[in-house]
Amino acid sequence: MNNKPGINFQNVSFLILLVLITLFFLYIVKPFFLAVFWAALIAGIFMPLQRVLNKKIKNPNLCAGATLVIILLCLIIPLGLLINLLILEAFDIYKSFGSQGGAWMETLKATLNALSQNIFFAKFNIDQAFILEKFQDIIKAVSGYLINHISDFTQNTIVVIIKFAVMLYALFYFLRDGKKLLESISNHIPVNKRYLETFSHQFFSTAKASLKFTFVIGGLQGFLGGLVFYITGIERALIWGVIMMGLSILPGVGCAFVWVPAGIIMLVLGHVWQGIVILIFGSVIISSVDNLLRPVLLGRDTNMHALLIFLSTLGGLAVLGLSGFVMGPIIAALFLASWKLFLEFHQEKQEEKAKS
Repeated sequence: MNNKPGINFQNVSFLILLVLITLFFLYIVKPFFLAVFWAALIAGIFMPLQRVLNKKIKNPNLCAGATLVIILLCLIIPLGLLINLLILEAFDIYKSFGSQGGAWMETLKATLNALSQNIFFAKFNIDQAFILEKFQDIIKAVSGYLINHISDFTQNTIVVIIKFAVMLYALFYFLRDGKKLLESISNHIPVNKRYLETFSHQFFSTAKASLKFTFVIGGLQGFLGGLVFYITGIERALIWGVIMMGLSILPGVGCAFVWVPAGIIMLVLGHVWQGIVILIFGSVIISSVDNLLRPVLLGRDTNMHALLIFLSTLGGLAVLGLSGFVMGPIIAALFLASWKLFLEFHQEKQEEKAKS
């Protein structure tokens, strides 16, 4: 009797059951996806440190615990303090929109009046009423966005704490058993190990490059931008520095989107030396940081075009929120790796046919 495996009712039923169970499992762990994602990412970044400590601390639990403490002291706690400062600054800005809205409008009116008196800008016949109206709309939209998201964050404090605890718990086991977990996954997934290694390499290399770029280049540019704003007397220097840090991850936009208008506005309002300092410092110092370090930290590691990095970063932020600045480029890198592997697979099949 011929018992060749084929498509039959039992096989189809098992596949359907497998898909349903898998989908249900993914649905259950969905709330903690980002927590596990960041745990895996941080574990991958600090794995070299884990290996160094493992040579001195033979107990795997103590070694993973020591690495976790270092991560908390060097990364998570300082980042938490920065986020706390930003929340306080955001509340102050929201309050200033209501209590000092007139000051914002007066500054804009003074800028427009100064521009209208300039011979070059007078030719454009700037509609001040229209600009003032749109500026008010922007203030209302920004203030509403800030207060809504801060309210959501404060209302979901328990959820945030639970996700943070899950991240730390997963991070400990990723540090301790990371290599074993990867080997187990590769052994239980019916995919060529070469493909899994390619995806794993693309995942961690792109994630590391994005984080290195954000915290090294973005942090440096944000610090320099906030410093020059503080020296020249611009209010909310901290929040503007963080905004410049965020914009620095976008190729072609960068933090010049903040310091260039700031320098021009200072010149227009008659603060000549402040405007000149901002523009010169931004052009010579802040921009040079981006031009020198961007190819080293981002393009070389990801092998992606600047346009693709720009689109995937913006798309990731729009679809996935704050985590999208890392997940967007990762998805783009995996997309490129998938097509590269597909073309290699197709070429191998063609060569096999040619030989036969």
